[in-house]
Amino acid sequence: MNLNSRIAVVTGASRGIGLAFATSLVNKGTRVYGLARNRDALEALRGSLGRYFIPACLDIRDRQDLKAWVDETFSDDHYPDILINNAGSGYFGKIDELPSEKWCEMMETNINGMYNLTSLLVPFMKRSKNGSHIINIGSILGKIGNANQSGYCTTKFAIQGFSEALFKELRHDNIKVTCINPGSIETDFFEDSGIKPHRYMLQPADIANTLIHILETPDNMLINDLTIRPLDPRPPDRK
Repeated sequence: MNLNSRIAVVTGASRGIGLAFATSLVNKGTRVYGLARNRDALEALRGSLGRYFIPACLDIRDRQDLKAWVDETFSDDHYPDILINNAGSGYFGKIDELPSEKWCEMMETNINGMYNLTSLLVPFMKRSKNGSHIINIGSILGKIGNANQSGYCTTKFAIQGFSEALFKELRHDNIKVTCINPGSIETDFFEDSGIKPHRYMLQPADIANTLIHILETPDNMLINDLTIRPLDPRPPDRK
């Protein structure tokens, strides 16, 4: 796919790898609709990225608001070529200690939020004559289960299954579906769970470069599943 003048929707665009994705796409000449709940962060990002970044302050768990935005934004003549389902929520804890509210938040955001936006945008993407691409951000924890991470693992295993089924469903509509499963990334995503980021984790810009490579593959080539790990993820004080 030639990314110049294409239209992308990126969720969780205000920070971490979502911000890196939005930045890399804008640098390729893609018009990016960046979704997140932090309006100030989105506006700051528009200030730095310019007119090719269009902020949308939305909660992907709210299907009604999402539908209103999709109906107002897209049409037969203006529709997304790329959807990056990146927004997510993550909490760790023992099954009998993790608050039910945090379990439900992960399910609503990571699974239902992904479903909400994908189901609303796929009808538009099917209209494209030039092909479209959906990228779902999974996790290494969608490949292996870990103690004290059952809720987060559940959502990421679900993303893996959703992506596998969806690529088979949409391949004949000329829509690619890819699931990217990163290991630890140097962001503040898991700080609430006591995991401190450090420089030996994967770097957001490197994940974004990989995403660009996947999007730019030849039209009849699909990388439907990709796992990315740091070679040696130990923090500096343990080396």
